[in-house]
Amino acid sequence: MSDNLMLPGNPRYQPKSLVEIFGYDNLYVPVAEVELAGLMTLADIGVISGQDAKLLTPDVIESVLRIRTSLVDELERKVTKHDIRALVRIIQDMLPENLRRWVHVPFTSYDPMETGRTLQYARAHHRVIKPKAREVILTLADLVKKYASILQIGRTHGQHALPITVGFWMATVLSRIVYNCQQTDEFAAGLVGKISGAVGASNAAIGLGIGEKCGKVSFETRVLARLGLNPAITSTQILPPEPLAYFLFSNLMLSASFGQFGRDCRHLMRSEIAEIGEPFAEGQVGSSTMAQKRNPINFENMEGMWLRNKSEFGKVLDAMISEHQRDLVGSSLARDFPILLVNLVLQMETLLRQDNSGRVFLERLTVNEASCRRNLETSASFVLAEPLYIALQMAGYRDDAHELVNRKAMPLSQKSGRPLIYSVQELAKSDVVLADAVANIPSNIVLLLEDATQYTGQAYAKAIQIASMAEKYAG
Repeated sequence: MSDNLMLPGNPRYQPKSLVEIFGYDNLYVPVAEVELAGLMTLADIGVISGQDAKLLTPDVIESVLRIRTSLVDELERKVTKHDIRALVRIIQDMLPENLRRWVHVPFTSYDPMETGRTLQYARAHHRVIKPKAREVILTLADLVKKYASILQIGRTHGQHALPITVGFWMATVLSRIVYNCQQTDEFAAGLVGKISGAVGASNAAIGLGIGEKCGKVSFETRVLARLGLNPAITSTQILPPEPLAYFLFSNLMLSASFGQFGRDCRHLMRSEIAEIGEPFAEGQVGSSTMAQKRNPINFENMEGMWLRNKSEFGKVLDAMISEHQRDLVGSSLARDFPILLVNLVLQMETLLRQDNSGRVFLERLTVNEASCRRNLETSASFVLAEPLYIALQMAGYRDDAHELVNRKAMPLSQKSGRPLIYSVQELAKSDVVLADAVANIPSNIVLLLEDATQYTGQAYAKAIQIASMAEKYAG
């Protein structure tokens, strides 16, 4: 019978890169690792004799680490009605007789369960999330540099605002991705484990003399050190929820930054905008009936994954409190937490999906420079209202320059199709105060006000700066 490697969540969304960590039949592997670390630590401090410790051979360890979740489930259903007790019995059956009695000493169920989960999340970060994020960042940084000088109309409230560049737009998303990746790094480093017993006070380890044999380094610290983890400052039967919650929240925020990219791109793919294009594979279909369509399916899914994650994170918040030292209410919720990482990885894998030539989806994103130019030109005569009214006020205009541009100059330019500065110059012929202000505007500013393509501020420089910063982080 083959292993069940289904990931938490919808069967449609199953990134293979996470199967080794969160695939269903692999879920108890890190839990078993903690149990083995406990045995080895008992041997280190002399609770288990050296002769008996030698019975824990590589072959025995390997067999324990092959225990499938389905096997634990079966024993739990039929006999123990308790998952960790079922796991303990299965491990005991695999060990030589002299070692069996030491399994799970002096643990409580959630010592190996919580610590094992911490191992899962830490490994997901280091083995999957961070490498994929690094690849996305480097690829997007290349695009930012490539399009740093390609003009685009900036948009606020869905309306044409001020000129920017395509690279600058991409850089605003890239900077958020990098920032959130830095946060995931920080909170991944703060993930902790626990070997502190049924109420968090290490009652068994202290009361039964195990702690005395450990000297200055506690049993908990010794076990966790074998696993590459630090202990929580304090715990109950369960870990304090904050370290994992903050880690998951940082990944949620990273998912949001990819959702932002998805939303921007799907809108820029609208027929009337057409500045961005998704790669369209041979044989791909955009609609079951409208053969002309090329839907932004990948970018829609990227935004959708963010919406799924936003909803899933509510479960993390619901598990932030428990009754006294622990209850079972949050147990079922916690089993769904990996869905947050599944959705995030799917977002990144969408951008990194390769075609037959090995080029990833993000590299094959197309920018229609003609559409960018056309869209900018449709409002080029009007989008310089901002510098015009400010220039008038700086030149000494005493009345409300904003009102002048809005109420008087705009109607003239809309009728003539000419830049706003020309409309203001026309109005100045019958307004001495305005004429004086217009005459005081420096000639280089007048030239700027005649050409919207020159009013891009730091768009190019900022794009290059963000790309460099991203490459430094991911390099």
